[in-house]
Amino acid sequence: MLTDDDPLVRAGLALILGGAKTIEVVAEAANGREALAAVREQSVDLVLMDLRMPVMDGIEATRAISAEPRAPKVLVLTTFDADDHIVRALAAGAAGFLLKDTPPPRIVKAIEAVMAGEPMLSPAVTQNLIRQVTADSTDHRRTDAERLVATLTERELDVARAVGHGRSNAEIAGELFMSLATVKAHISRIFAKLDATNRVQVAITMHDAGRL
Repeated sequence: MLTDDDPLVRAGLALILGGAKTIEVVAEAANGREALAAVREQSVDLVLMDLRMPVMDGIEATRAISAEPRAPKVLVLTTFDADDHIVRALAAGAAGFLLKDTPPPRIVKAIEAVMAGEPMLSPAVTQNLIRQVTADSTDHRRTDAERLVATLTERELDVARAVGHGRSNAEIAGELFMSLATVKAHISRIFAKLDATNRVQVAITMHDAGRL
């Protein structure tokens, strides 16, 4: 689903994605409220989400959509990679972000990567986001994080640390001598145990628990 208050942006994205064999545009929305309604009414696997929209912005919409049963992945579209709104959107559950001037082939590859469970953030960006989000860490946050991390097995801890350092699934598989399928299975369990919807949230929890 394409979510942007500019109809020209939606039309451009629809044109770009229309030529991709692996992607089908099933819905469009002009604001977050429309996007949330569409997610509840039909099957959507991924939402391309603008951040600055009227009625309901992309951050609030991302948080609401991520809380839905069988929630689709959310990939944020933004104009500036230094936008503070990106941090809030990722903390709300977005799987990553794309700049609006990203070349069309890379937009397609990014969507395919996110659907395959790969991160859409560089390690440097991930570490910067962690610093911003955890700058106001409290004892309550640390206690909650320690409680959640304590539920992980030793192997899951190894994978979670690698996720926290921005490693891709393929890099984790190589470093920990696992198959790609095993890595994906571990990450699914880590998400469930840490109550996370994306890799940044895993990294934040690991950081708060003092495990990074």
